Amino acid sequence: MPIPVHAFAHRPLTAAAVAELVALPAELNIHEDDVDAVVLQRGWSWEHDLVCDSFRTGYGHVLCTEGRNPFGQAEARHFLVFGEVYPVDPDDESVTNGPWLYGLMDDWQKQAGWSGCRTGTDQDCEHVLAQAARAVTEYLESAPERTILSSATVVTGPALTHRIWRTRTHALVLGPAADNGPYGYLTHLQLSYTPLSCGPDLPREEDEDGLARWITAHVDW
Repeated sequence: MPIPVHAFAHRPLTAAAVAELVALPAELNIHEDDVDAVVLQRGWSWEHDLVCDSFRTGYGHVLCTEGRNPFGQAEARHFLVFGEVYPVDPDDESVTNGPWLYGLMDDWQKQAGWSGCRTGTDQDCEHVLAQAARAVTEYLESAPERTILSSATVVTGPALTHRIWRTRTHALVLGPAADNGPYGYLTHLQLSYTPLSCGPDLPREEDEDGLARWITAHVDW
């Protein structure tokens, strides 16, 4: 049975956007004083409202990274946000948080190339995640190694599908993650690109608890 969400917004993920994300750690490590110039040169911009101290990429997604410099940082975690969800919170039955959270969701939806609506279900979110998975698979030319339904990385809201790929050095985890800005009330739909050193070897498909811990180790700030 579908689980309701108050609102969601998204911008489709593309193989080109995935390629740009995956290339970041291997790029030339530039001095912090040059970051602003490189951001401008790439057609990016700083984003301080939707996610504090993040970037708006040329593909219209929001990139969060450890530190101020996302270029050539092999040990940094990178998170590319392509969707935002306002889940139904059973502890907020009167929707007392609605006035300000709906405003935040409107801010996401008003971004160029983004779309969405108020009221939806977890199936709308799954549709967005499935489309994003096709973009990752297209770029990597491989299906995900693991797929698991889990709520381990969110504060509230329904369990959603996580998909895992690996390169030689990094993990790509596609799925939901808590938006730590507004106290976890909102949920990102994101592609995380983090060093494999964040956690041990990938658990077996049937080890759901182990997979949830592995995902959290790579996704959590």
